[in-house]
Amino acid sequence: MVRRERRGWALGLCVVVLRPLLMVLTKRSFRGQEHLPRGGFVFAGNHISHSDPLLFAHFVNDAGYAPHYLAKASVLAVPVLGKFFRATGQIAVHRGGLDAAQAYRDAVEAINRGGSVIVYPEGTITRDPEMWPMVGKTGAARIALETGCPVIPVAQWGAHRLLPPYSKRPHLLPRVTNHVHAGPPVDLSDLQDRPVTTAVLREATDRIMQAIAVQLGEIRGEEPPPVRFDPRVHGVPSIGNPHAPTTSTERPRREEDERP
Repeated sequence: MVRRERRGWALGLCVVVLRPLLMVLTKRSFRGQEHLPRGGFVFAGNHISHSDPLLFAHFVNDAGYAPHYLAKASVLAVPVLGKFFRATGQIAVHRGGLDAAQAYRDAVEAINRGGSVIVYPEGTITRDPEMWPMVGKTGAARIALETGCPVIPVAQWGAHRLLPPYSKRPHLLPRVTNHVHAGPPVDLSDLQDRPVTTAVLREATDRIMQAIAVQLGEIRGEEPPPVRFDPRVHGVPSIGNPHAPTTSTERPRREEDERP
């Protein structure tokens, strides 16, 4: 394996501790590493379990890159552990307002330095009943159009069997096969020189989500649905556990709140 991106001491320690554990607990089907470029780019992946960031990171590390996520600020604020996570180079995301814009700028800066950034365009674990990728948010597209960097669509499958969505009890046996397949860069070349309007961002995001769905369809041996699930259309909460009780005072979220 050729190391294309420096990990730093904190990420290196995570690898030393966690990779042997994942090698024991899971089987792996990693494909598409030949599509990963040198220089800055975005990994855009589907989200199926609270365990999949760790399993996705296994793929990214073994491909020679440093896993850098746009991570919830609440995770990075945890005493002691939060400080360690920040040392690994994760980018804090505060939902809404100026702090969300700062996360976007940090991601752009990381890309311009030649790093890779992992983005989950759905913004949360999929609400689709069959676990296909949902309608995406525009963060990955914004970063790509701002920097001109490639977007690599990555589909993962299997993490939901290790840890079902919103469950706290992992299923360690039988060993889960962790499928992570990367596809060729999403073609956004015709959008690069156009003004970054809502329509352009939506078109770029739709292409990214379609590319992820195609990769997932290859893993599953199925055709992706022609229309992606939209939580707003189905009246499903866009964040948090969709099965948890909600109150009528909760403010509906807008797409702008989810940047990047």
